[in-house]
Amino acid sequence: MDGTNLTRRSLAAYDRPVPRYTSYPTAAQFHAAVGPSDHRAWLAALPDDRATVYLHVPFCKQLCWYCACNTSAMSRTQPLDDYAQALMREIDLVADAVPHLLVGTIQWGGGTPSQLGAVRLAQVSRHLAGRFDRASSAETSVEVDPRFCDEAFVAAMVDAGVTRVSVGVQDFDIDVQSAINRLQSVEVTGAAIGRFRDSGVRHVNIDLVYGLPRQTLDSLSRTLDVALAIRPERFAVFGYAHVPWMKTRQQLIDVSTLPGLPERAAMADLVAERLVAAGYNRIGLDHFALPADPLATAAGRGQLRRSFQGYVAEALPSVVGLGASAISSLPQGFVQNASDTKRYQSAIAAGLLATERGVATHAADRLRAEIIDRLMCNFSADLGEICRRHEFAVGPFLAGIAELPALIDDGLVRLDGDRLHVTDRGQPLVRFVCAAFDQYLAQGKGRHSSGI
Repeated sequence: MDGTNLTRRSLAAYDRPVPRYTSYPTAAQFHAAVGPSDHRAWLAALPDDRATVYLHVPFCKQLCWYCACNTSAMSRTQPLDDYAQALMREIDLVADAVPHLLVGTIQWGGGTPSQLGAVRLAQVSRHLAGRFDRASSAETSVEVDPRFCDEAFVAAMVDAGVTRVSVGVQDFDIDVQSAINRLQSVEVTGAAIGRFRDSGVRHVNIDLVYGLPRQTLDSLSRTLDVALAIRPERFAVFGYAHVPWMKTRQQLIDVSTLPGLPERAAMADLVAERLVAAGYNRIGLDHFALPADPLATAAGRGQLRRSFQGYVAEALPSVVGLGASAISSLPQGFVQNASDTKRYQSAIAAGLLATERGVATHAADRLRAEIIDRLMCNFSADLGEICRRHEFAVGPFLAGIAELPALIDDGLVRLDGDRLHVTDRGQPLVRFVCAAFDQYLAQGKGRHSSGI
């Protein structure tokens, strides 16, 4: 893709916020009318099939100013003990509701899961294993801050069956790191990855971010040099989402130091060009994987899927979220736990699920969700086939997509019969293509980050 061409022709027209489409409906449509009783009933109705279990740890040693995750700084022992106990009690509550749940994938996210500590993480992992059966092929992944990743933590993760680690890097440039309050040396990062690889955890992801304060094309290129030398199996490279109205810590970032839209587009191009040239396959919007990695294999087979945790190689039908702010994706809809840690723990202590909001989905939601998922994963969607399976007439449905003619005129998509293709030029703007199928976006509910 020609980044200059995109800048000249498209940036001005698409300089607006849109969702990241890790779900549809998006979290902006969640509401308080969906609560614990709905959550429990939906869990009880789960079919005898595998599910992903996601565990959220909302703590970090220190806060990075760029971060929009649900987390807070915590180093005191008692709150960490209390949180681990709440996680185990929530596991019990879910197991009581759906004892037949078969765990197909386990994902630890945050925050920084390692902030919970090796002993507590191992304790929660053992409790989870004691309450649910686990598929023999189940992958366990954990997000890691390499600055706080000693040998004890690595050993605990190996004992817990961890098979993949996602290592937060963001950027190796010292000026950028200072601007986001995350000083992290190449040596510390390499040592942490080395500990995992030496312990038998061979699957390593590196997370990078473009569009950060003080970041330039040259500094990003140097970061890519270092990251490529580590040779992880996957990269996840996200555009920085500046949402200070949602995360006040981002107000500490000097907006005058943020790259402009043309620079952001050029950075996205640079990342793609460098990683593809180094032998990585481009996976959807923001992931890259070596050809032998399961994510690349799934993409090649058309089996790639997108979830709240990003792109996944196996499309398990449900996600059971545990912990403060965790989201569950169930056949009937989405439910989210209380984001405030104290409210979450109080509900769990009272023997209740900590559900605070969610949304029940209906037939039109499921139709649009599949189209958006296919566009985000494959950059194409057979609208006729999808509509037939969901019992919608494709002609009237397409006639109701008001933005589609403009997307075609702008060269972002083409329509071959009933099959919609996102062009090479449109792929960096695929979120805008998805937005055309989002019937809620025009209602103005929720605020989103830039789509570029």
